Amino acid sequence: MRRILLIILTALLALAVPAAPAFAVEPVDIIVEDTAGVLDQNTLLPALEQIQFRDPTTVAIYTYRGDPNADYQDGDTVTNEETLRFAREEHPEWISADGQKWADGLFIFTLDPDGRWIGTYFGEDRKVDSDQAQDIRDEAAELFRDAQWTDGTIAAVQEAAKLINRPWYLNPATWIAGGALLLAAAGTWLTIVTVRRNRLKTNRELIAKAEKSYANVSMDLEATELNANTIPADSRYGAKVLEEHRTFRTRYNTATELGNTVRAFSDKDLKRGKTRKPVEEFAELATSLDGIDDVIADTNTLLNMGPGWQAAWDRQAQPLLGELEKLEDLFEQDHTGNTATAAALLAFRTECRRRLQSAAADLADGSLPPEAALDIIRDSGSELAGLLKNHSETVIEKAAKDSSEKKLMREALEAERSRPRRYRDGYRPGILDTAYPNYFWSVASFNAGVQAGNGKIESARSTASGSSSGYGASGGSFSGSGSSSRF
Repeated sequence: MRRILLIILTALLALAVPAAPAFAVEPVDIIVEDTAGVLDQNTLLPALEQIQFRDPTTVAIYTYRGDPNADYQDGDTVTNEETLRFAREEHPEWISADGQKWADGLFIFTLDPDGRWIGTYFGEDRKVDSDQAQDIRDEAAELFRDAQWTDGTIAAVQEAAKLINRPWYLNPATWIAGGALLLAAAGTWLTIVTVRRNRLKTNRELIAKAEKSYANVSMDLEATELNANTIPADSRYGAKVLEEHRTFRTRYNTATELGNTVRAFSDKDLKRGKTRKPVEEFAELATSLDGIDDVIADTNTLLNMGPGWQAAWDRQAQPLLGELEKLEDLFEQDHTGNTATAAALLAFRTECRRRLQSAAADLADGSLPPEAALDIIRDSGSELAGLLKNHSETVIEKAAKDSSEKKLMREALEAERSRPRRYRDGYRPGILDTAYPNYFWSVASFNAGVQAGNGKIESARSTASGSSSGYGASGGSFSGSGSSSRF
């Protein structure tokens, strides 16, 4: 490791040896075609004349008024196409003799103040990479957003002069990369140690949690079997829970084998990546079994109205009641509290609370069978899901601009809604979601879907407003170096 650090440091010191400065020259020619009429040439020309390039360069400035609604056409921008059209018709000297490239020694800067496009184009002996071209446009973009057309154009040409034919040893990326290599080499050992230490800590925590759940399941095995034997098989809920019980013993045996495997791991083993999978499998299976045996117990108690049925009922109703409490947070996040769909959700919250309280009272006096009471929870959860779906359309209409963005938002919402819940993360099943998985839509997953959808929309917009290097159908086989982007 010390030898590697020494080699990298020596290389960086070698780069630090002063190099001969590049020869600075003013533009060979400055051509301004301000057809949009937005530039102050009395300010622009003197400023451009003072800019120093490393090699003799012709600077061409072209402005035009485009369509504000124009956008991508098969990956090309109208600005690239328009710049090429103008050059062919008005300045054929901007194009190489074979008609396929921009002329050597040329830098073209194009501005469309109405369509809000910027273009940068280079002769083959003056071209820069795409990131540097974007840097040139970015220098102008901030000023252009304030309609400072002349100052923005000057700033762009100044940046172009810095980047065109810049020697490799003056490229900040060279120093950044060298420094990054040095830091990476120096930090590799520390990173490995930290990762392994964190892995050991995580695995220990998962194993401790799994062992606690496994112990609970083991102690309750006999009670679980007794509970399962007295669950009414003709009940819709009872039948679903009994399906889970049929494989309970097999899964318990698997958990036993995984536990034996995990317990044999030393601390050194637990620091390795290959132990992660069995540890996580043991944790997930043990905690899931711990949840399922509770469901079996509650199902038996509630359906048979045995001692403690009130607590069993509360455990079934609590998840839905908990979601009702979170509705205010939902409206605060998406700022849709004053909408009709939000009002419908709040009205449902009041009605649902009353409905569940009434069901509990009817259960107590024997006028409502347990299965019918569970149906009330299920139907209420389904109603909440429907109301949230309606509200999602309100959120989508506010966030999305077009049908493609709406589709992205809907896909994100559905993906979060259907995401599997992990027992080791704290999920505990009840009778309802054992019999009818995802019978309601949680506010947490709704909010996560909105956040994910907004992220997808922003990413799509960023891509759509990015740079393009094509010249459209009219460009033919022209492949001159250049690209454009919006500001």
